[in-house]
Amino acid sequence: MRRRAGVAGVVLVLLVSLFGLLVARLGQVQLVQGAQLTSQAASVHTRTITEHALRGQILDRTGAPLVANAFTTVVTVERGVLLDADDGGRALVRSVAGVLGQPFDRLWGKTMLCGTVGAPRAPACFNGSPYVPIPIATGVDPQRALTLMEQPEKFPGIGVAPEPARTYPAPAGANAAHLLGWVARAGADDVESGDGAIDDADVVGRSGLEAQYDAELRGRNGATVVAIDPRGVVTDTLSSRNPVPGSDVVTHLDAQLQARTEAVLAQTVARARADGLRADAAAAVVLDVTNGAVVAAASHPAYDPGVFTGGISSAELEALGDASRGSPLKSRITSETFPPASTFKVISAPAAVASGASLDGTYDCSPSLTVGGRVFKNFESRGYGRIDLHRALVVSCDTVFYRLAYAAWQAQGGISAPPGAVDPFVQTARAFGIGRATGVDLPGESAGRLPDRAWKEQYWAATRAATCQRAKGGYPEVARTDRARAAYLTQLAVENCASGWQYRAGDAVNFSIGQGDLAVTPLQMAQVYAAIANGGTLWQPQVASGVRSPAGTVTPIAPRRTGTVGVRAEVLAYVRAALADVTRPGGSAGAAWTGFPQDRYPVAGKTGTGEVFGKQATAWFAAFGPTPRPKHAVVVVVSQGASGSKVAAPAVRQIFDAILSLKL
Repeated sequence: MRRRAGVAGVVLVLLVSLFGLLVARLGQVQLVQGAQLTSQAASVHTRTITEHALRGQILDRTGAPLVANAFTTVVTVERGVLLDADDGGRALVRSVAGVLGQPFDRLWGKTMLCGTVGAPRAPACFNGSPYVPIPIATGVDPQRALTLMEQPEKFPGIGVAPEPARTYPAPAGANAAHLLGWVARAGADDVESGDGAIDDADVVGRSGLEAQYDAELRGRNGATVVAIDPRGVVTDTLSSRNPVPGSDVVTHLDAQLQARTEAVLAQTVARARADGLRADAAAAVVLDVTNGAVVAAASHPAYDPGVFTGGISSAELEALGDASRGSPLKSRITSETFPPASTFKVISAPAAVASGASLDGTYDCSPSLTVGGRVFKNFESRGYGRIDLHRALVVSCDTVFYRLAYAAWQAQGGISAPPGAVDPFVQTARAFGIGRATGVDLPGESAGRLPDRAWKEQYWAATRAATCQRAKGGYPEVARTDRARAAYLTQLAVENCASGWQYRAGDAVNFSIGQGDLAVTPLQMAQVYAAIANGGTLWQPQVASGVRSPAGTVTPIAPRRTGTVGVRAEVLAYVRAALADVTRPGGSAGAAWTGFPQDRYPVAGKTGTGEVFGKQATAWFAAFGPTPRPKHAVVVVVSQGASGSKVAAPAVRQIFDAILSLKL
């Protein structure tokens, strides 16, 4: 009996202990870990459904949509189906491609994650999450898509859904691709940096205004949290947040002028090619000189921005970046630089005055000038004897500016001047914004190049090894077709290997006429001419004028002054008066402006013909008008267009014709 009682006591103690542990555990679960476990349980039995916000539009100044939205049919495939297939899903995707009437390679490229082995370049690859259905075709014919849905056993894992997509209405025929940009599905980096605002199914801007104002255009996605049972059936809606549409971006662009500018540029290139010129690229910019507004801007060759909407193939993407086809994707407005040639003389004239030249003086316009043992000739004009600066600008006399720049170079100490020597020509160029980005609201802008003494020393240090190697080995690949050019390049390499860091007299005189290593974008030169026209204010070029909320409230984007050129008012007035004569009989562009109504709308401008070694010259014309109270600055550049007066000036005149007819 005692033994049984002892055993019963032990059992009783164990039961009490176990009960105590159970109570303690229940207390811990309920009181300590309750919130955490409740959250975990909820996450297991809930799902969040995202409703994507409609992206905002991009509008011209009148409200006409340049970029809008339309619903399109999208075909997707489950990644798991591809992974489970013996052939990786190729047969399935090939069958889908056949039904849709689209190339297999395009759809197959979309199944590959960007950055993986064998994947095409973005956006021809899939830049989204590996855990969501992959959109392999966009803009599909709904009838073809219905065929897929009616045969699920033949097309396992294939889904069809409506999805908003960007459309390009092209009001008045305006393309504006390089300004508007394009969008693509968000990638892992976008989702990670989006801090919850972006998911795998969102699209984000990749270039142009689409990228610059992506946050404003995107809006805010909606989210609905639902409860589900173990079968995956929704049993309740726990919370809901409606999507907020993106805001519209209103621009300064005038669709009609934009279309006319694009047409003029295309016609100019076609005529130049018909005359035997290469004319491989071109750009045009129209700025409001009073506030920096970009009223129109075009780059040639252009492309159809809608090509990205339906899903772009790897071959199509390569064609857009193919240099032999003119690299249509590249913006010549902001991302490519050219030697400004004689359009730069509007900077050199004030620089010469800053270095001691007189507006009342006369200067020798000889046919050529020998500096440092090298002969520098007039390129756009002949010799005119002694003339003043006004006349030198009108006839574009190079040798006048050569002499003024050479005198300034000697005053600084010549070849032995230190890298920090004050150069009035460089200082004036810097004051006009040369060598730095304008700050325009477009991504990918080039700052150009301002080759002063410090730059030349840095460049020499960075390239000396390769230069010295060329000095020894020459250019055998060039010699096969052009021995004279190969010999010239080799001699140049020998000189630069030994003393390429030196800022020589030749550098200074070339700089004065916009040649040598100087490089600018067309937008930079438009900003320069706007400053000449408005009395010296540098305005930051701005494409967007404001942001319009879904409620219709417009928040304007204020014009921004970025500085003044620091040139005396009487000097700027002198330059403006000289440029006004360039477009009249006797001026270097007089022929191009014959018949233009100068009496009621006088235009001032300057030609430029930039020499490029091994290529045909770059044609420039920069202008502003009407001269009593300037409103617009217009710049046209044609790479390998040969003549500023014969090719670029007529194009600018046609754009001003459009400005007049549209009463802008």
